[in-house]
Amino acid sequence: QFLYFIALSALCTAHNMSGIDKERYEKLKKQRTFYKFTYRGLEIEQLLELKNEQLSEIVGRRARRKFQRGLKRKPMALMKKLRKAKKETKVGEKPECIKTHLRDMIVMPEMVGSVVGIYNGKQF
Repeated sequence: QFLYFIALSALCTAHNMSGIDKERYEKLKKQRTFYKFTYRGLEIEQLLELKNEQLSEIVGRRARRKFQRGLKRKPMALMKKLRKAKKETKVGEKPECIKTHLRDMIVMPEMVGSVVGIYNGKQF
């Protein structure tokens, strides 16, 4: 089963815009209307600017405890794979699905826009 995280931030960065001109991209961006996601009153752009310490103050107690104890090697490896998949995508396309067994991973703001396949014991 796939969990889809919908991107609200810009679909690409300047280095991915080689095949499409900026005016056309801006026009397409204006045509597409996105739902403004908020988490505890903060929009995604504001959440992306927060440091981990500030984010831990906003989330619930279980996630706060996990932040205080530190993110381990496997969750950090997942974040690295998600960043790489997002970086390699072309304009207007979904990133490649990243498969993982980490069912207890906290959804970080930078994971928005990624596609994650989570193993449920039988299938992804």
